[in-house]
Amino acid sequence: MGVGRRMKKQGPPPPLDESRISSLKKRKALDTEDSTQAKKRRPSGNVARKAPSGKPINGVANSGLKHGTKGDFLNDSAKQAGKRNQQATSFRGARKQASPAESSDDDAADLLGAGEGSEDGSLGAIDDEDIDLEIGGLQDDFLESGSSVYDSDQGNARAMFSEDEGDSDAEEKLTAANIEGLSRRLDATQEDEAAEAQLELEEAALQTNIDGDRSRVLQDADDDEEGATAASRLAPDLQLLRTRITDTVRVLDDFAKLSEDDRSRADYTAQLLKDICAYYGYSPFLAAKLLNLFPPREAFAFFEANESPRPLTIRTNTLKTHRRELAQSLINRGVTLEPVGKWSKVGLQIFESQVPLGATPEYLAGHYMLQAASSFLPVMALAPQPDERILDMAAAPGGKTTYISALMKNTGCVFANDANKARAKALIGNIHRLGAKNTIVCSHDAREFPKVIGGFDRVLLDAPCSGTGVIAKDPSVKTNKTERDFMLLPHLQKQLLLAAIDSVDHASRTGGYVVYSTCSVTVEENEQVVQYALRKRPNVKLVETGLVFGVEGFVNYMGKAFDRDMKMTRRYYPHKYNVDGFFVSKLRKTGPSPAGAGAVVEAPGVGNGSGGESLMDVEMGGEEDGEGDEAFGGWDEGEDEAYIEKGRRRRMKKKGIDPKAKKVNGKADGTS
Repeated sequence: MGVGRRMKKQGPPPPLDESRISSLKKRKALDTEDSTQAKKRRPSGNVARKAPSGKPINGVANSGLKHGTKGDFLNDSAKQAGKRNQQATSFRGARKQASPAESSDDDAADLLGAGEGSEDGSLGAIDDEDIDLEIGGLQDDFLESGSSVYDSDQGNARAMFSEDEGDSDAEEKLTAANIEGLSRRLDATQEDEAAEAQLELEEAALQTNIDGDRSRVLQDADDDEEGATAASRLAPDLQLLRTRITDTVRVLDDFAKLSEDDRSRADYTAQLLKDICAYYGYSPFLAAKLLNLFPPREAFAFFEANESPRPLTIRTNTLKTHRRELAQSLINRGVTLEPVGKWSKVGLQIFESQVPLGATPEYLAGHYMLQAASSFLPVMALAPQPDERILDMAAAPGGKTTYISALMKNTGCVFANDANKARAKALIGNIHRLGAKNTIVCSHDAREFPKVIGGFDRVLLDAPCSGTGVIAKDPSVKTNKTERDFMLLPHLQKQLLLAAIDSVDHASRTGGYVVYSTCSVTVEENEQVVQYALRKRPNVKLVETGLVFGVEGFVNYMGKAFDRDMKMTRRYYPHKYNVDGFFVSKLRKTGPSPAGAGAVVEAPGVGNGSGGESLMDVEMGGEEDGEGDEAFGGWDEGEDEAYIEKGRRRRMKKKGIDPKAKKVNGKADGTS
């Protein structure tokens, strides 16, 4: 007997012999068939199986029981292997199996070879254990390998799906020689797919425009009348109105392609106007006037911008502080701010504040002024210079006046005029708070100013207007402005502009400029007024405003042609620059005004009891026939004499004369 396997020195495992494993698998398959037949014969009683004994066999106790356990385990393994083999055979095709005689011969040869070197040559004690260990440890790995049992037909496997087959063919054909061609083919395929997808999207969009939107924008006449009757009883559907507005705007933008065949542009415009009046609450007159200023899409943006407030801005008073210092002080108080823009050196935009901006110590000390960003523009266009005489014809509440004083560094003289006494009080308060010391406040009808005083270097006229540019601040403008207002207001503005031109000294070395501005966007109050002044005063001409941004003024509007220099004027819209709607123009006087130019012409309906007085009184703060002076307060002769006497005494004291002695002597002389 040789040395047992357990006594041998352990070395590297021998290489895996696939043929041996194949024969073992075949033998196990036969054992499975035999055990199955034995189980089938057991109920009939033809074969009696002897129970295993507990005696030791070859020195191993209960070897029969052990063999039985191993047999059951091997049968289960063989069943699993048989199932996998059957699946592989059904997938890859029919396969021939070895005959029982050949299997038995192979098993005998393998078992004889395996029994060499064992102690007693028994099959149950050594070979079965080794076989079980090998099969149990290598079965899973072996099923995945390229063995002759399971994977012999792997190279001939056919793809189950056509996509897999195409991928496999592409992989087989992909070589270094044809990789460039395959890449080009793949790029071409992707381009074709993208073109097809884009074509489908375009067709779907076209179908939507043709079938859906065209028929939903406008309604028939009968349906429109019925809908109007029903709508008068119910609240308007805001979502439906907004959808129809956007659809109508889209159709008007591309009318040739998106309009209905039996509808004109006027039909769509009328529908848009009606929906805007219902959705935003404008009067039809004002909505039509504003709609004519812009293209449909821009008009929609303008109406939408008027529904949201403009940003809160403040102006730094450079007479008392600098913008950096003011910003730091407000930031320390919890204010979130940033510069209003590169175009202004004194403006700050407020986003959030923990304290009321009208009650901070900085505000009370006059370090800043609550002022809209658009109000900076007229003063910037005026560009006042130090030591000039400047007139602000409509100064209240004082934002522009104090800005002029700050730019002049409290030099020269600024005449702040406002015809309304109540507004003049606010003007005086702001002038004192901001420290403007070169300002004179007066209250006159600005149309009489050439007679009161003239010879100014520059004149600023921020004329009273309809307020169509500040609808976000005053929504009442949407409904309270009528056609009569747009007749009287332009007439008043024309008179004021002529008075401003006549008040300027054309021979001024540094000035001779007039700035006309309004917080309105209508042409009747802006370009038409300037055009009227150019026609009546040939000694003035339009010049550049010096503002770095803004929309050019209209040169042509609804069949009306204006001066070609009207493009030098600037318009500001809330939907473009996020500021209040504004108009700014700058004129320069080149020669003296004609004789009798200062005469004031009455507006139609003013002073004749037709109701025009109320508008003039509101705008200018006075009444006709001299009643305005009494409303302002008039003149108190006794109070004036007291002031005159006080000034006389002061002058006498400066000269070293006793005013009382002079008075006593005078009385003595008078009594004698």
